[in-house]
Amino acid sequence: MRKYKQVKRKEVVFNLDEWKAIEEKAELLSMKTGTFIKRMSLEGQITCYTAKNVAPVMNALRIIGNNINQIAKKANETNNIYAEDIEKIRKENLLLCHTLNQFLSALPSTKA
Repeated sequence: MRKYKQVKRKEVVFNLDEWKAIEEKAELLSMKTGTFIKRMSLEGQITCYTAKNVAPVMNALRIIGNNINQIAKKANETNNIYAEDIEKIRKENLLLCHTLNQFLSALPSTKA
């Protein structure tokens, strides 16, 4: 028997000026209007970061990802992984989370 997702539908009516404002804000954030309305109603605000601001973090992610891939490759080749490898991954992950939090908190953002 198929399971159906339970949903609740509600029609909301906007005047033309309100709808235009919603479309402009959704376009500013590169979102569909329906997604914008749903996220705003659930979260109250939407924060959007531009890709150029996030580039330094993406470079750090690539470096850490490469290290993790090298450890995983070594573990798959030898069917063994050492505790220091796991500890290295854990420390890099903590450093990454800390760095991301600091970086994102300092970024200029677009709020709707």
